[in-house]
Amino acid sequence: MYKVAAAGLLLCSCLLLTNCHAPHSYAGTVTFLIESSPTNLDPRIGTDAQSERIDELLFDGLVARGTNFQLQPALAVSWDHPDPLQWIFHLRPNVHFHDGRTLTSADVKWTLESMRNGTIVSAKTGAFAKVATVSAPDPLTVVLQLKTPDPALLWNLSNGAFGVVPTGSGRDFAQHLSGTGPFQFVSQEIDKEVVIERAPASWHPAPNIQRVHFAVVPDTTTRALELRKGSADIAINSLTADMVNALARDQNLQVQTAPGTVVTYLAFNLRDPILRDPRVRRAISMAVDRQLIIQSLLGGHARAAASMLPQNHWAYDSTLTQVPYDPAQARQMLDAAGYKPATDGTRFALTMKTSTDEGTRLLAAVLQQQLRQVGIRLQLRSFEFATFYSDIVRGAFQMYSLRWIGGNEDPDIFRYALDSTQTPPKGANRGFYSNPQADALIHDAALSDSQDQQKADYLKLQQILAQDLPIINLWYLDNVVISNRRVKNITISPSGDYEFLETVRLADFH
Repeated sequence: MYKVAAAGLLLCSCLLLTNCHAPHSYAGTVTFLIESSPTNLDPRIGTDAQSERIDELLFDGLVARGTNFQLQPALAVSWDHPDPLQWIFHLRPNVHFHDGRTLTSADVKWTLESMRNGTIVSAKTGAFAKVATVSAPDPLTVVLQLKTPDPALLWNLSNGAFGVVPTGSGRDFAQHLSGTGPFQFVSQEIDKEVVIERAPASWHPAPNIQRVHFAVVPDTTTRALELRKGSADIAINSLTADMVNALARDQNLQVQTAPGTVVTYLAFNLRDPILRDPRVRRAISMAVDRQLIIQSLLGGHARAAASMLPQNHWAYDSTLTQVPYDPAQARQMLDAAGYKPATDGTRFALTMKTSTDEGTRLLAAVLQQQLRQVGIRLQLRSFEFATFYSDIVRGAFQMYSLRWIGGNEDPDIFRYALDSTQTPPKGANRGFYSNPQADALIHDAALSDSQDQQKADYLKLQQILAQDLPIINLWYLDNVVISNRRVKNITISPSGDYEFLETVRLADFH
C-alpha cells in the first residue's frame, strides 16, 4: 500500500491539482498543513490535538513543560505547596491579553470556575474535580484548596492542557478569542483554515514570522503534493514513511526528525482466562519483532520502548531492558503455561480489536503473522473509530493497540492507566490490572511532595510493570517535520507540538 502511495506521489507531483491551496498572500506567512480542523479553540473546551497545539500559541497556562518534563514558570512565576491540599500561585505582573486588558488573578479564578460551575461545558472539567475552592486574595495571587491531594494538578494547569481566558468569557468565546500567548487569533473557517498572527501586546518575545496559515488538508497524498508544489511550507507527523522518503529527494524541501514521546502500546484484558497468565503476555511480547515493524512499517522513524514514560523523563528508569524478540523462547514459555500446540500448530485463539485506520490495521496484520509463528491464532475485528474506542473504554476487548499522546509525559499516567481503582468507568485501567505492590507505590508517589521520593517510587513501579506486562510498550514515534527550505530555525520538541513557530524565520522575510 505504501509503495503504491509513493508511486502515485511521484507520478502526480508534476500535475497541477485544482483543489490545492494557493500560498497565503500575506507577507511573512508560513502555511502549515494540518489533517483536521481544531474542534474548539477555547482552551477550556478543546481536547483534540489540533485544538491544544494551536491553543499553546494563543494562550498560556500557569506553568509550562520544560526540559525532561519538569514544570517551569509561565503565567505563574512561582508557586507554593504548604500542605497536600493547598497550592498558592504568584502571577507574572504586567501581562496583557491580546485585547489590551491586564491579566489578574480574577481571570485565573474565572477560567477555573467557568469550567466547574457549568458556564461552559467541557470534558476538561473532570481534571479539576479535586478542587474545592479557588480564591484570588490579591491581583497577583491565586489559591487553590483541594478536597484530596491531586498529583496531576500542575500538569493539568500547564500550557496546552490549560489556558487562562479573560473574566466573563462565555460559551461564545471561541468566536472572539483573546489570550496572552505569542500569537493572536485572526480567523477560522471550519474544514478549511485557521489564521493567527504575531501578537504585539504579548509578554513573550516576538515571533520572527508575521502570520501562520493552518491549512486543513485531510488527504495524505494531497498534503505531500502541496509541499512539493510549494503551496505549503510545513507538515509534521502527517505523512507515510514512503512519502517522507520521496519528498526528502526534493531539493526544495528538507526533512528533520527528532525523538518523540508518543508511545504505541499493546494492551490486554487481564480478566480473560488466557491473558491473565503473565507467561502468556511475556510470550506474546517475545513473539513481536519490534525492529522489523519499525523498519518496514514506520520507515525507521521510531525507537523501541520499555516504559510508558519518555526516555528523557526525570522519572524514567534507564535500567529497563526490552523483552527480546525470541520466538523459540516464546514457544517454550507457552508450553510451560500448559498451552501445547494442536495438530495444526495452534495453541489458542485471541481477538484483537482495531479501528479502520489503515496504519492500525497494517500493524494488526503484522502482529497476526508474527503470533502465528508461536501458535497463537489472532483474529482481527475492525470497527469505525467511535465504535472501536467505545468498546475499549468499557473494557470490551481481549487485545487492542493505541497510542498515548502527551498523557504519558506526566508520571501520573501510571495511576490513571494502571491503578486498580481506575478501572472503567472511573479511569483508563481498561485491562483491569491489579497488583497491590504497584498500587502502594502509585499512591505513595501521589502523596509525596518530594520529587526524589516520587522518582524512587516510579523506578520500583516500572520494574514491577516490566515483569507483569499488563501492557506491552512497543515504540516511541519520532517527530518528522517536512518543510520548505525557506523556513529556517526549526527546533522540534519531543511532544511534537507547534511551539517551534515562535522561533522559526523565513529566508525571504525580515
